[in-house]
Amino acid sequence: MTGAESLLRTLVTNGVDTCFMNPGTSEMHFVAALDRVPGMRGVLCLFEGVCSGAADGYARVLGQPASTLLHLGPGLANGLANFHNARKARSPIVNIVGEHATPHLAVDAPLSADIATFAKTVSGFVRTATSADDIGQATAETILAAWGPPGVVASLIIPADYSWSEAMLGGPVVVPKIRTMPDFGRLEKAAELLRKPGTAILLGGAASNQKALEAGARLAAATGVKVEQLGPMAARCDEIERNLETKLANTNEILEAYTRILREFKLNRVDAERYKRVQDTIHEPLRKITLVEFPATSRAIDSFRKALEDSSLTLDKRVEASRTALAESRSQFKKLL
Repeated sequence: MTGAESLLRTLVTNGVDTCFMNPGTSEMHFVAALDRVPGMRGVLCLFEGVCSGAADGYARVLGQPASTLLHLGPGLANGLANFHNARKARSPIVNIVGEHATPHLAVDAPLSADIATFAKTVSGFVRTATSADDIGQATAETILAAWGPPGVVASLIIPADYSWSEAMLGGPVVVPKIRTMPDFGRLEKAAELLRKPGTAILLGGAASNQKALEAGARLAAATGVKVEQLGPMAARCDEIERNLETKLANTNEILEAYTRILREFKLNRVDAERYKRVQDTIHEPLRKITLVEFPATSRAIDSFRKALEDSSLTLDKRVEASRTALAESRSQFKKLL
């Protein structure tokens, strides 16, 4: 088994079965291995920015990572803009970048570049394979890092000679199963808060798609809780601050609805006319409970809403039903690709 085959088998075994690619000579062994390793769908793209943009969109819609295959540092540089968007959206992507063969690095060829430095500007994880035998383990680590939570662009750099060399360690490396559903303790605590007046839910990141927003609306109708959308980015504190600034014409009055969700939260508003940063400190003790983690957010919210509406149904049955529905929706989307 070559290093390229080890890479492909580890990707497919761990559910990464689509690769958006713009390969060059240093990635030809990966392309050739596609004929020997079943299960991977290679999608040739005419520009690296299409690869990174397609992988970002794939992750946002399906809730799971695709891979990208790019040629050397300049190829990665061409894809940075959409990798930047993916990083902001917390999209999980396994980004594979070919490197010159290790003996060739010393001659400083025209396309030689510091690939790792390029990758660090948009990646939450960067790894360079150290040998053909290391490729399987390096790929598994990259997949695990891409999943998060939160999801990140995880970049793996593979020198060409490691791809064509024989890997003595046989078989793919299996990534540990990722927990995607909330624990019941958090759900029970959140349910307790939602039954109290003056509570709100902030939906951001993976919870800002159509299904999650519909589930949030039904939850609001069932409990009277206030639901606020933060936008497509993950709900980090600084992003909450930025997304809420346009909604808060009267900061102190509106934030009364959020007193049971956030704790020790500072809101930074930007004056669009004078570009002046103004900081408002919220005095009421607040707290935040993270209910679910990418990628099962919308289904879990809907399961949570149903459990609140019908106390006779156990929550574990609702969670199981949501998992089944999520798997069906992913399958339907893949048929459209």
